[in-house]
Amino acid sequence: MMKETKLFQLVSRENKHEDSIVLVNGPHGPIKIGQGYCTIIAGPCAVESWEDYLEVALFLKQSGAHILRGGLFKPRTSPYSFRGLGKEGLEIMAEARRITGMPVISEIMDLRDLDSLYQQVDILQVGSRNMQNYVLLEQLGKIDKPIFLKRGLSATIEEWLLAAEYIVSGGNSQVILCERGIRTFENATRNTLDISAIAALKGMTHLPVIIDPSHATGIARLVAPMALAAVAAGADGLIIEVHNDPPRALCDGPQSLTPKAFEELAGAIEAIRPYAHNYGTPR
Repeated sequence: MMKETKLFQLVSRENKHEDSIVLVNGPHGPIKIGQGYCTIIAGPCAVESWEDYLEVALFLKQSGAHILRGGLFKPRTSPYSFRGLGKEGLEIMAEARRITGMPVISEIMDLRDLDSLYQQVDILQVGSRNMQNYVLLEQLGKIDKPIFLKRGLSATIEEWLLAAEYIVSGGNSQVILCERGIRTFENATRNTLDISAIAALKGMTHLPVIIDPSHATGIARLVAPMALAAVAAGADGLIIEVHNDPPRALCDGPQSLTPKAFEELAGAIEAIRPYAHNYGTPR
């Protein structure tokens, strides 16, 4: 059995018994992540154009989402795949933030982009490929901005929590953990969603836990059942990909929900929330 107090001293449940709540400072005041608030983050995988992003952002504002997502600098397996609009996309996200009043989240890959992202993005995401980029984690530990730390493709929970420890030990305690599926032998889905990680983490750490059913499954029709399972298991929220027209999406169309499908899922989440429990949290 792991002695988590020695391995991850600051993020350990033994170091802090009560759940941590991360406050995301949006244009209209803070939004809470943690302690069962079930925060919903939604939007397309990547910011593709002004018209499309602003249209979906306005829809999500009216349909139950709390925070907008969108990739600007995309780490793609193939160098020929669409890798984001970069700084132009950042301008689009900033405008969506202004007109909706919703906070925004996007991934940081390169420390040279830290200043511009820090100024206009409310949550900085560390993607699965960078979970063990310790130079990046150390620098993010020095800023006063929430960090959304995705689990690595093949990372154990111990390795994931140690990555979080890098950030928190640098002085930034605003860390949100995101389970996005791990790589296993199974190929029926894009990755294997580790629902058990929710309860396991709740017993080991005080940090909030978010589930990404979109990247975990890679299949749009599986997103809703996995999202509901995660909420029932005690997840503190979800991050879901939504696109106006998934078949023409430049990135991750097969796993993206249509706006109508997202609206239906948001309603189902509200219905199931009263029955959700943090079974893994020490009482």
